[in-house]
Amino acid sequence: MPKVTVDGEEIEVPAGATVLQACELAGKEIPRFCYHERLSIAGNCRMCLVEVKPGPPKPQASCALPAADNQEIRTDTPMVKKAREGVMEFLLINHPLDCPICDQGGECDLQDQAVAYGRGGSRYERENKRAVTEKYMGPLIKTIMTRCIHCTRCVRFSEEIAGVDEIGALYRGEDMQITTYLEQAAAHELSANVIDLCPVGALTSRPYAFEARPWELKRTLSIDVSDAVGANISLHSKGREVMRALPRINDDVNEEWLSDKGRYQVDGLGKRRLDKVFMRKGGKLQAASWNEAFDAIAGQLEGKNSSIAAVAGDMVDCETMFAAKALLNACGSTQVEARQTGMTYDVSNIAAVNFNSTLAGIETADCILIVGSHVRWEAALVNARLRKAVKGGAKVFVVGPEWETTYPAEFLGEDLKVLNRVPKGLGDAMKAAERPAVILGGAALAKGALGAALKLVDKFDLVKDGWNGFNVLHMSAARMGSLMLDFTVPGGMADIAAKAPKVLLSLGADEMDYEPFADSLKVYIGHHGDKGAHAADIILPAASHAEKDGTYVNTEGRVQFAEKAVFAPGDAREDWTILRALADALGVNVGFDSFGELQGKMIAEVPALGEEGLADYGALPKADSSAKAEGSISAYPIADFYLTNPIARASAVMQQCSAELLDTNEIKEAAE
Repeated sequence: MPKVTVDGEEIEVPAGATVLQACELAGKEIPRFCYHERLSIAGNCRMCLVEVKPGPPKPQASCALPAADNQEIRTDTPMVKKAREGVMEFLLINHPLDCPICDQGGECDLQDQAVAYGRGGSRYERENKRAVTEKYMGPLIKTIMTRCIHCTRCVRFSEEIAGVDEIGALYRGEDMQITTYLEQAAAHELSANVIDLCPVGALTSRPYAFEARPWELKRTLSIDVSDAVGANISLHSKGREVMRALPRINDDVNEEWLSDKGRYQVDGLGKRRLDKVFMRKGGKLQAASWNEAFDAIAGQLEGKNSSIAAVAGDMVDCETMFAAKALLNACGSTQVEARQTGMTYDVSNIAAVNFNSTLAGIETADCILIVGSHVRWEAALVNARLRKAVKGGAKVFVVGPEWETTYPAEFLGEDLKVLNRVPKGLGDAMKAAERPAVILGGAALAKGALGAALKLVDKFDLVKDGWNGFNVLHMSAARMGSLMLDFTVPGGMADIAAKAPKVLLSLGADEMDYEPFADSLKVYIGHHGDKGAHAADIILPAASHAEKDGTYVNTEGRVQFAEKAVFAPGDAREDWTILRALADALGVNVGFDSFGELQGKMIAEVPALGEEGLADYGALPKADSSAKAEGSISAYPIADFYLTNPIARASAVMQQCSAELLDTNEIKEAAE
């Protein structure tokens, strides 16, 4: 490990570190625009200049200079100060004076570094400033390219992280421009991350433009519930409205990225909201009171409280499911289910349906078999991890219909029988791999392929010291929490329908089929007027994930806590309070009167839910030797990436993305 001296202090740095990283290890702040820890080195902004001896008697770009033994690095000499001031002056020569009306104002790197490292004055007088025409990058990214300083962060992110070559540079020198291919929309699931990366106001958020200033916003730590990855986010609210969602850094989960849906569905939180109680009278939903609704539910049961069932939706927190289960148990019922689309699989050992390699660990796999998962749509951030694995040399094989991957992959067809008789190419690659992995998606689970996939554990030696390569990729933020709470019945939704409950409690279950429950009183406890509300006989308005505290468990079994950002609108209440009031109406005792008591009882029953971090599910179960995979995968569960949940379907931004970015209708030319 090289030893270097930074401003008179000797430190030891890792082999391969750059001078910039050495300075940061020494506690020195180095200004930069083009350098980013997760992107390749470009070395084109020249803001990170330092003085290095031995070396030429001039400032050098620290981001592109390797640290070496006996280097003497100075970050505070007059030469360095003058050089940085010169670079800043050159950057500002063509930069427009847009600070008062720029959306990046208050969180702009150029603004901050101009104050910290600039001259405090400019010699610019009458020269013409450079002007660049605006580019159209789709419904999410607003461009003012005259502000662009050519750091190329957006270009490198698109190519290296997202794996989509959609943004690039044209021309040279003063005429250089950053643009999308043929100036079309950037159509991939991580596109808006370039907004966070842009150090100036060239790329800003189109939906959020001119809505608020950063100092007006309250920040709340939360979790993205649009998929099962559990990305760490910060909800920024103004008054009672969530204005935007931004990613938080968590290297184990989402690094510092966020999917476009997780970022932009928040405008749906204020649209199509259920803010009062409704009851169906004469075939039409009409406003009612809480007491009327509770009396109707109690009247339907006629004292036979055990004829009640509960189905949880995809975005429900653990506390709500625990409260619902406590209510049903007090009523004498065990009919609870969270797999609303009808999937059934053995949940006696949760390790068999967990993402055991972990999200960060899958990057180190060297051969990956994906079965029945359109990873790019089901978990865009996992897809970015798989791309990193491929860049490290991993081979990828896919069973299922073809989809546009962002890395080289070999598709093995749609027939699941390949799990029974493994093709030679796949078998040889898996057996030669040191860290082989299998990822089972929702389409494979729905076809009953879990048992056959577990046989691959021994066949490919997926479990070794320090490595477990068997993974199930869920799509629902509530799935792993429901499994930990045992919020399931062996036969799934079919078992519940067979019981013909008099009352069905739907906890935000908008994707389920309500037809088998035509004779039940359907009580929808949710926050949006979506499919579940349309099918309901009684609607009890509830809070969304942004309007309550709650615990969520992601697809790798990581327990995380989301905080309440704003209050629910109108008469809407937090789900657990609705269930607690319903318990009184039914004359049963659930054992809690506050959120703290509810959470305490939940943790007492499932201690792992009280410890943030990865839950321990133990070892994988032994595979059934008679298990066979049958059938084929003709389609994936997600048909539209942007419209997978009631919040997204209520979002005008997501509707626009779906129409513009996924519309496959070809536009005919005049000659046709």
